[in-house]
Amino acid sequence: MAGASTTWEVLAGLRAATIRRGGRFLVVDLLEPHLTITTSVKNGGQSDRVRHLVNHQSCEGAGHTARFHVITGLGQEAYHDTVCDELGLPSAETAVMGTAANMSYVAIATETDADVEVTAAVTAGVQTNAVCAGDPASWRETPEGISKVTAVAGTINTMLLINRPMTAAALARAIVTMTEGKSAALQRLAVPSCYSSDLATGTGTDQFCVAAPLEGEKPLTSASPHMKAGELIGLMVRQATCEALRWQNGLEASLTRGLFHSLGRYGLKEASVFEDLAPLLETDDLELLKKNSKAAFFEPLVGAAGHALASVLDRTRHGTLPDSTARDAMVQQAATIASSLAARPDAWPEFRAQLLQSAGTDPKSLVLAAIALGWKAKWRAH
Repeated sequence: MAGASTTWEVLAGLRAATIRRGGRFLVVDLLEPHLTITTSVKNGGQSDRVRHLVNHQSCEGAGHTARFHVITGLGQEAYHDTVCDELGLPSAETAVMGTAANMSYVAIATETDADVEVTAAVTAGVQTNAVCAGDPASWRETPEGISKVTAVAGTINTMLLINRPMTAAALARAIVTMTEGKSAALQRLAVPSCYSSDLATGTGTDQFCVAAPLEGEKPLTSASPHMKAGELIGLMVRQATCEALRWQNGLEASLTRGLFHSLGRYGLKEASVFEDLAPLLETDDLELLKKNSKAAFFEPLVGAAGHALASVLDRTRHGTLPDSTARDAMVQQAATIASSLAARPDAWPEFRAQLLQSAGTDPKSLVLAAIALGWKAKWRAH
């Protein structure tokens, strides 16, 4: 039993709560009655009876179908009870979240303004399940049950602790601000959706627990970003989400400059890029690029141009830019990719003219042509 034998590490001791970690589990023990709102299958929604918040690694990130069948075979409510039994916690007083993320990568952020303290504890993974609100869904719930269930890995689980009582309305508003903070983190890292060409706003399996004490000073009446409490909620969630993604997925901000990160949602994939470039480069040029691919594809100015081109493509799709200018706007950024890769800003007009004349019209073909053009020109006498 994890509750009896697991070695627990206290990660944070707050006035009204303790955050501890042991093995596959992260537990928040609420030291006094709290008003909570959670996504837990049992005791979810708003409650004044929850005393423990649990986040745990319920499976591995890929290929763990046996574990998936165990969870679905038990049913979600029975699985909740199993988790609580393993931890030695009362099922009726516990909210549970599950994820494929490793609890060793939990990120905790705390900030105080006057007498308001906000703490966010986040685990996060987005590599296979990042989604933009409105993307095509994989699941359908009918009166007969859930159909077309797809096992996906990648979840952002957030525990949010506020040290002041909150009205029910403020607690509900805290969820909005918390969600916006999470989406702001994904925006900063330019995390792509796995299901469309859009940037992600979350994952399809995100969960949360929010808790505020029942007793204390006058309750907070707002968690809007216009209020300091809302500012802290958004800031701590954003900060903790970025940190959790850094550890779980290696999403160090500086590494997101690469072309595959910025333009992967438009078809440029690391796994196939050399095969795609083979018809466009001589064998020696292609082999040299393979040996120096990191330096080329992560070159800062090349990365800047890649993100600029992705933005142009986004703005064209969303109607910000007219279709009549789309081709020219795309080629301008592609020419910048080429001239940056070649380290020849003086050649930008030449590259633009060549790309306008010979490059394909779809984003992937255009980018491949720009890479080939710039790489060939880098070491060619001129």
